Amino acid sequence: MGHSLNSVSTSGLILRTRPLTETSLIVHWLTPDLGRVATVAKGARRPNSVFRGKLDLFYEADFSFARSRHSELHTLREVSLRRTHVRLREDLHALQQAAYCTALLEQTTETETPLAGLHALFQSVLEEIARGASEPRTVLAFEIRLLCELGQQPDLDEAKLSPGSRQIYNRLETEEWSALGLLKLSSGQEAELRQFLHGFLIYHLGKIPKGRGEALASQR
Repeated sequence: MGHSLNSVSTSGLILRTRPLTETSLIVHWLTPDLGRVATVAKGARRPNSVFRGKLDLFYEADFSFARSRHSELHTLREVSLRRTHVRLREDLHALQQAAYCTALLEQTTETETPLAGLHALFQSVLEEIARGASEPRTVLAFEIRLLCELGQQPDLDEAKLSPGSRQIYNRLETEEWSALGLLKLSSGQEAELRQFLHGFLIYHLGKIPKGRGEALASQR
């Protein structure tokens, strides 16, 4: 993607939006090359805005912005939509899962600090949730893979996990998302992994973002 002295072009996923003024919007992005970036979309809340219909939760787009010299809030210039992940805003449980994954990502990363693989991981979990894979194992797999990206994965040799749950953990960490749909967890294994990861996340992060219970609720 292109960069000049204060103009940047990249691609990214919208993590959240919030009003700044009556007419402007703050848009938080996750990009592959810049990490998390915050932009202000001036006039985006006006009916005739050039940004109209282009800025919503979990939209994926190519965009450009003018870098601010004074803050981490940059001026959004152009947005070209790639994908909208409609299901993530129409299905409450899918939205809860995507929102929890977003909160966990934001809590574990600094702004404008790229981490190789993090964008690809988040993009892949959104696609998985958006296609209807809203089982608890999808969120557990995201937690496990995020810890790996951050270099904070647990030492399974030290972990008090049953052999079956340990095997499931390894598969959640390494297998293709499409293969996880075939993974069968007993209710006991699911509960054991939930509790294990809960303790591990608390230990490393100090707290867990709100919404984990809803995100891990089974829809069976």
